[in-house]
Amino acid sequence: MISRRGFSTSARWRTSSDSPTSPSISEKTTKSTAGSATTNPAPALPHLTPTGTAHMVSVSNKAHTIRTAIATGTVRFSNPTPLTLIRSNGVKKGDVLAVSRIAGIMAAKKCPDLIPLCHPIMITHVGVDLAVIGAKNGTQENDFGAVVVEAKVQCQGQTGVEMEALTSVMGAALSVVDMCKAVDKGMSIGDVRVVLKEGGRSGVWKEEGWGSVVGMGGGGGGGGVW
Repeated sequence: MISRRGFSTSARWRTSSDSPTSPSISEKTTKSTAGSATTNPAPALPHLTPTGTAHMVSVSNKAHTIRTAIATGTVRFSNPTPLTLIRSNGVKKGDVLAVSRIAGIMAAKKCPDLIPLCHPIMITHVGVDLAVIGAKNGTQENDFGAVVVEAKVQCQGQTGVEMEALTSVMGAALSVVDMCKAVDKGMSIGDVRVVLKEGGRSGVWKEEGWGSVVGMGGGGGGGGVW
């Protein structure tokens, strides 16, 4: 299985090589550990108060920036029938890809109603696309084909849109399942994840090695055309 790693534009600390007059490794380790204990506190979940109570995080002091997130996911079939019917537009409920694309857009707008601590934000763009993948195609691990969903969400605000992008992918994927369940009871949804994030204090993050199946790219504040 291909491992996935992310990269960020944020700066990384670098240490110089040891010189003959440098302290011993054990001394440096002790000093480093002691220093990190006071300057680098352990990461904490921001949605929890000191008493452990859940609350919505305040973003009042954050800057308004253009924020973009792309998420992806895959619906895998357990028999060859769905793939054949989708390609021939023979599914009784209608055009699977067109309906599921709209389902993904609607899902993104419903994100704060589904995720309790997600901020209601003014979304400025939602783009959803789906690609039919044949059996044994590329890196997709499937025997009977699949549908890959990619969703891109943008806003100009104080918090990111990763959850909206993930919710969009799940909405589209569930629509594919709903429309094909009459001919395939064993479908599965998997690999749902954020693959790109732009904007805000953390800058740009992208999953290393990820490439869009449908030609979807980063935001860059470009108005959401892909």
